[in-house]
This record gives sequence, C-alpha cells and structure tokens, in this order.
Amino acid sequence: MKKPDVERIEEALGEGPEARVGLPVAPSMGPALASLRTPGVPVSVDSRTVFISGLAVVLAVVAALVAQALGALIHFFTHLAYFGRLSVEPVSPADNTLGLYAMFVPVAGAIVVGLMARYGSRAIRGHGIPEAMEQVLFNQSRIPPRMTLLKPLSAAIAIGTGGPFGAEGPIIATGGALGSLLGQGLHVTADERKALLAAGAAAGMAATFGAPVSAVLLAVELLLFEFKPRSVIPVALATATATGVRIAFMGGAPAFVIPELTSPSGSALAFYGVLGLLMGGASVLCTRAVYWLEDAFEKLPLHWMWWPALGGIVVGVVGWLSPRTLGVGYTNIEDILSGHFVGTAMLVFCALKFISWSVALGSGTSGGTLAPLFTLGGGLGSGLGLLATQLFPSLGVDVRVAALVGMAALFAGASRALLTSVVFAFETTRQPLGLLPLLAGCAASYLVSALLMRHSIMTEKLARRGGRIPTELGADALGQALVRDHGLKPVVTLQAEASLDGVRAWLASDAAEARHQGFPIVSAAGVLLGVVTRRDLLDGREGAGRRMVDLVKRPPAVVFDDSSLREAADLMTDEGVGRLPVVRREQPLRVVGILTRSDLLAGHRQRLSNARTRERGLGAPRPAV
Repeated sequence: MKKPDVERIEEALGEGPEARVGLPVAPSMGPALASLRTPGVPVSVDSRTVFISGLAVVLAVVAALVAQALGALIHFFTHLAYFGRLSVEPVSPADNTLGLYAMFVPVAGAIVVGLMARYGSRAIRGHGIPEAMEQVLFNQSRIPPRMTLLKPLSAAIAIGTGGPFGAEGPIIATGGALGSLLGQGLHVTADERKALLAAGAAAGMAATFGAPVSAVLLAVELLLFEFKPRSVIPVALATATATGVRIAFMGGAPAFVIPELTSPSGSALAFYGVLGLLMGGASVLCTRAVYWLEDAFEKLPLHWMWWPALGGIVVGVVGWLSPRTLGVGYTNIEDILSGHFVGTAMLVFCALKFISWSVALGSGTSGGTLAPLFTLGGGLGSGLGLLATQLFPSLGVDVRVAALVGMAALFAGASRALLTSVVFAFETTRQPLGLLPLLAGCAASYLVSALLMRHSIMTEKLARRGGRIPTELGADALGQALVRDHGLKPVVTLQAEASLDGVRAWLASDAAEARHQGFPIVSAAGVLLGVVTRRDLLDGREGAGRRMVDLVKRPPAVVFDDSSLREAADLMTDEGVGRLPVVRREQPLRVVGILTRSDLLAGHRQRLSNARTRERGLGAPRPAV
C-alpha cells in the first residue's frame, strides 16, 4: 500500500471540521475526529424554547378569552333554562322561581349532553383533566380538533341547566385542546406539543381563578410529569398572560374574598394537621364513591347516551330540595370560607351537594371536579373546626382556617396534587397566615390518600384502561451516573491487520477474553477505526483471508469518559448499537474502556441502594426490610 491503513480509513471517513471534538489534533486526524459519532450536548433552553414560549403567550390570550366566553355561555344557558330570557349577566340557578318544574331542567340539559356525546364525541364526557392527561400520556398530546368546540359547549349546557360542577375542568380541557390543536398544525415535536397543551390548560385555570402559580404547579403535577425549563417556561408565561387578561375583564380581586385570618397557635396547627388526616380519608371515600357509581351505571341495561339523563333526575330532585346545590357554586365556597355559611344547614347542603355531584359525574356527563371538591372540603373543614371550638376551645381553632384547610386538603388527597392545592388556596384568598396550616393539612391528607388508595380521582379511570401513570417526579438516575464509573474496564481490542481466520480460531478456543459480543478495531498505533460484533466475525458471508479492517462498515460511535449514562443510552438508541467504546476528550481515538447495555442497568444500582439500604446509627448499613 502507498498509505498506511489508518490514513486510508481516515480518508474514507470523510471531511469535517476539527472543531466538532473541540480539541487541537494533528492534521491527519482531523477527518477521523470529525466523523466520530459522540453524545450530543444536552440543551435545556434554546431558540426552540423561545419559539414555543411565544406561541404559549398567544395561546394564553386565546384561552383566557375562551374562559370568559365559557363563563358568559354558562350564564346564557342559565338565564334561558331557568328564567326564560336572553342574557349573559351573572346569575345563579338557585334564584329560580320555577318551583317543582325546576327538577326537569337538569334532565333536559343532560339529554342534550348525551346526544352530543353520542353523535359528536364521546370524549366530552367526564372531568376534563383526566382526558387531557390521557392524551399527554398515550397519544402524544393529540386532542381531536372537534373537542375544542364540543367540550366547552357541552359543559356550558350541563352547568347552565343546573349541573353541580365547576367550570374550571372544562376550561382546562378546552385550553389544552387549543394548545394541542396549535401543536398539530405546526412543525413541532411531541414534547413541544405537550408543552403547548399544558400551557393552554394552565392558562385556562389561571383565567378562571386568577391563580397563575398554582396553575403552573397543576400542569407540572398532572400534565407534564416533569420540571424542565423547556416546558415550565412556556407554561409560566402562559399563566401570567392569562391572569393579565382576567384582570382586564374582572379586576385584580382574589377569587374568594374572605376576612383576614388569625395566626395559628401551636395547638391549632396540630389540629389542622389532624384535620388533614381526616380529609385524606374523606378524599378516598369521595374517589371510591364516584367510581363505584360509574361502575353501577356501566351495569345498567341502557345505552350510555341516556345515563346523564338519569343523573339529571337526581340533580333535579336534590336541586329542588336545596337550590344552592345547582350550578357552579363559587359563591358557596366563598360563603363557607368567610364563615357566613356554617352549622347544620351547611352540613346538610354539603351532603346533598355530594350526592348530586357524585351521581351526575358517575353518569358520564360533562363537568369539572375542582369546585365540588373545594365546596365539600371547605364544608367538612368548617364543620369539624366548629366542633373543635365547642369541645376544645383552648385549642384556638379558627373555623375559617379550618374551612380553608379542608378545602385544599380534600383536593390534595383526591388529586395527589399537593403543591397545587396549597398554593391554590393561598392565591385564591391571598391569606398568607393560612399557608402554614395549609401545608400541614394538605401534606397529612396526601399521606393518608397515598397509603389507602393506589390511584387518584384523576388517574383511576386511566389505570382501569391499562395505562401506567407517573406518580413521582425524580432525578434521572442515568443522568447522574458517569461513564467513567461504569465503563472504564479492560477492553479486548482486535488489530486492524489481524486475519479473519486467525480471529475465528481464537473465538473457537472459548478463551475468557473471546466471549465478548463486540470488539473495537484499532490500528497498530492504537487508533480506533471501528467496532465489529461477534456476529460480524462469524458471518459465513465474510470470506477467508480478509482482515479486521475490512469488516469495519462505518465510523465508530464513541462515548466520553465524563459523559453521563443518559447521554450514552441516547447515543446507543440513535445508532442502534449495544456497546460503545469509551474514550477521553483529550485523546478521542484512543480506547480506554467499553460500555454495554448491562452497564447502563448497573447505573441504577446506586438509586436502588439509596432507597433500600438503612443505616444503623454510626454502624454499617443494613438492607431495608
């Protein structure tokens, strides 16, 4: 040969800038270095993040306007159904004068919703948030475009005709549908579409309650299942924008205006923690009751289109007995939190509200869960707080704080959205003295709920369909482990000029070093040329007399010793290989080890050890039981 084999391979690798590796190298090595396939540099924020953030801001404006329109549409149907007039002014169905005829209004609305579900889209049935979660987890955040119209319209009819639901669930679902629709119409990745869906959903919640921070937390805990700049930044900008739009329409007052709370004493704080434990048990009962009723409706010998009408009968009867149970009922929450609605009458109202809401939701109509849970939690908390003041006056319990803790704790236990619940209660009341009781009560409720119930009210339906729902946000174990801790081990290399016949004879000897599944090919100077597998070496199509360098099909994919195992795993997936030569950045063509799939699994060893190994005082660690 006129040139050494290593130079011939370097020429075959192609031309490319030496700067790809980022180190000064000999001129003859430049093309080879440029052709190396190495782990990509992790980037959390780039120009795409700016682009998606800009889209999220525009989306938030639209979602906030849709939220205002949905509120007006609910009032329109309320006026039409209960008062026989055309208006969008705020009104409550509890003020109707229809008497006994009021019982039939929810039935009529439920029939319309059932028809819309049958001939429009069955997906309009349900809470709103679980359906958005389902699209994120199992359908790459693709929500059918027709949901953008059908979900808010069906919810407006259901709530406007007396349905005991909040408007926030449908608004969240509609905002998510808008984000998904925008993402489907543009050239974006599935992750970027998920960020847009979450931004739209969070913007809808922020526009409803004026609670931008809790809306971001809701998106993280129930939709994104991650806390990364590429997704959190667009969502945060969207909620800030949507809240600004809400302020322009409704002013800057909190959603629930209540008198100033008192600072809790130590004994009172302990009571709020115990209250949280009780609310955790109540959240389990609420969740199981709703899904028990859903199962009961499934067993009826009647087409599901008519189930909402059956639920509407219960809503109508209960509404006739207690008109305050009809409709959204945000004023009920405010009255309970402010202490204006207390005692036996309030507890009876909560019991009837629970019956009406759970039956209607179990029937499969369109409506949200947040407002009913806040109402029930606030009522239970107020009732238990009032009882504590009568039995143990020395505790210094504030009934209003107890109501606030009950409201947030019931939702925390039912949804498993701990931080969302705490911050939401603060943002909607702007009572900083309630933060400490809220944290104690919500954490206690979360604990009980997690111990007694495997899935939440948001995820039970998805789990029943066979889905695996993320329940924890944790650091990536492979992202924390480095290649040098797992891949720097003796590596068996084959010389480029070695004959194929000789290597096959060596493999047949069954020596310990010959049992590997892959071998780096190096030149006489130790320069990495490529990797061949055991299958390549034993392939009968490769004729006798060939050399190892002749079996190299493509430039090598390598991983640096200071790369993370996550970067290595991504490179393995991109290249479709099961092992990677390990090199150092200062000598990127000198093999110092090899990393296999088994090494990636070993990267989880420290995580498992941290979770399972208990330490006895200052002594040696012992395995957890």
